[in-house]
Amino acid sequence: MKRPTKILITGILAVLTVAACESSDDTPDDVGVEIQGTYTGTISRIESNGVSSDSFTGTATVTLIGDREIEVHCYGLDLDTTLVLNYYEHQDEVNVCLTGDAFENMYGHRLGAGHAGGMMGDMHDGESEWEHHMEDEHQEDDEHFGGFGMTDHSFGFDFRMTNEGNPYTLRFQGQK
Repeated sequence: MKRPTKILITGILAVLTVAACESSDDTPDDVGVEIQGTYTGTISRIESNGVSSDSFTGTATVTLIGDREIEVHCYGLDLDTTLVLNYYEHQDEVNVCLTGDAFENMYGHRLGAGHAGGMMGDMHDGESEWEHHMEDEHQEDDEHFGGFGMTDHSFGFDFRMTNEGNPYTLRFQGQK
């Protein structure tokens, strides 16, 4: 065989080898598929003293956008916002956590700065994804704002707001 033909065949084999070694698992995980959808419920305004002042109908549309990552569009009378969250399984719930700059602003460090860089490969026996996330990425008093109930197909999330310097929470609670 001539040298250019050998180089061409070697190049093709190299490409095929790399392609064969790549993961072909582009299918979303079962939990991601299960939590996707539209949740209808109530958005309640809760003042900083814990008193609920009013409520209105709300909707949250949850879309799987990446590996363990969802986009939540929550809207109603006084709320229309979209955020990106990571999700973590924990028994019969799926808890959510902020991502990117929102995570860094809330917790003071980048996501993945934990001892294993946020990877699930160093999970301990019997440890849930949520427990692993909490151990790697958070301090004991860090707050989280919502999650999914897998048995009743519910979703809840607290949106921290301020009005003229006065903090309050808009709490969405809905079901699929």
